[in-house]
Amino acid sequence: MPVRRYRSVEEMSQPRWRRPGDPELFRAMAGLWSLGHRTLGLRFPPGVYRHRSIEDLNVQNEGWREEAFRAYHARLRRMAPPP
Repeated sequence: MPVRRYRSVEEMSQPRWRRPGDPELFRAMAGLWSLGHRTLGLRFPPGVYRHRSIEDLNVQNEGWREEAFRAYHARLRRMAPPP
């Protein structure tokens, strides 16, 4: 994370807007995408799945959500500093 230095308090309250085409915008977007991949990962396995009913689909989706939730919390526990 870069350190930003300000000459006055007024400079601190100015928002840092990035305009289309600004290289800093692309770096910020890439950083957010990277953070999302590191913290959330893939939610659902890739592929096409057939279901006999909407209930079967919902059961499978709920299983995937629970698995992603457990995996996310397992990653958080591994990343947490020891007590």
